[in-house]
Amino acid sequence: MYLLDYELAIDRMRERTSEAEAARRLALAGPSDHDAVTVRRRLALALAGVSRASAAGVRRLDACLADDLAGHFAANQ
Repeated sequence: MYLLDYELAIDRMRERTSEAEAARRLALAGPSDHDAVTVRRRLALALAGVSRASAAGVRRLDACLADDLAGHFAANQ
């Protein structure tokens, strides 16, 4: 009886080891979620840089228009 339990335990251990090895190989071979996260992060950083640059341009344009408007009102008074 005990010999049968031991053999079942050994078979189960081999099966789990085999499944774990297959999962490890699949993880190493296929694309991982980490790659997708890295791509999304780089894309987000690039878009943030474009957003900051455009915001700086809008602030500069707003400052120029404000100066022109102030100069126009000062000249009319």
